[in-house]
Amino acid sequence: MPRLSQRTCKSNMRARRRSLFLTLFAVLLQVSACQAQPQVTIATEGGRELTFQVEVADTPAKRELGLQYRRDLAVDHGMIFLFPAESEHSFWMKNTPIPLDMIFISKDLKIVGIVEQAVPFSTDSRSVPGASQFVLEINGGLSKRHGIKAGDSVRFQALSPESVKQ
Repeated sequence: MPRLSQRTCKSNMRARRRSLFLTLFAVLLQVSACQAQPQVTIATEGGRELTFQVEVADTPAKRELGLQYRRDLAVDHGMIFLFPAESEHSFWMKNTPIPLDMIFISKDLKIVGIVEQAVPFSTDSRSVPGASQFVLEINGGLSKRHGIKAGDSVRFQALSPESVKQ
């Protein structure tokens, strides 16, 4: 029976390790692709449900950057700002070239108020009367078009408000 050289054995071991690594890497990619995308769903008084795929702004740095410098936003996408506690929050549109609707949401997941069609690049402070803990930014005009109003209910999917950083 022929003996394998030490060099052949080492080469086979390297090939097995490489194959194992590539298999594990592929599995990790599939698992991360299967994780649910964060979503915010609004149930309107009229019985409609509208779901938005959202980016999450849950740290001071992410909340400060927001949607600045974005030239476009898909019609079913937005950004949800998560704050550690309810308060009267205000926003501006500095460096934001697209009009946005800002939907202010209470800790009880009810819409408190909406700033519609916030003007791009404006440094005017925009807010609604009343405390909110979350603010959803979507394309300007969608709130009116879909009948989203104060008092409508909101729910989160694949999103943990408890993960908010001060």
